[in-house]
Amino acid sequence: MGIRVTLDGHPVEATMNNSPAARDFTDLLPLTLDLKDFHSTERVADLPRKLDTSGAPEPAAAKVGDIAYYAPWGNLALFYQDGPAPSADLLLLGHLDVDADQLGRATRITIEAAS
Repeated sequence: MGIRVTLDGHPVEATMNNSPAARDFTDLLPLTLDLKDFHSTERVADLPRKLDTSGAPEPAAAKVGDIAYYAPWGNLALFYQDGPAPSADLLLLGHLDVDADQLGRATRITIEAAS
């Protein structure tokens, strides 16, 4: 699924996977979210609603640049460090092609559907 992403006003390449949660996420677009740091590993933001997690893929550990959804809290997570061990609560939605330093400093993200 094609999306357009800007971090702090700078465009970055991004792709979404084809999971039900990723498709549900794209239904929320466009979004502009303020990001905050979480455990010096990821930037997080609250979403306007929880995503559909039915048919979730097998858990996988998040890697730098991954876009993920943490189901228990209903938030978006952008990993600028490799994440913890795989967890059924963390659903990978896609990936940002951005370096860890830029992502780790980001304070705002805008995500739009690609035309």
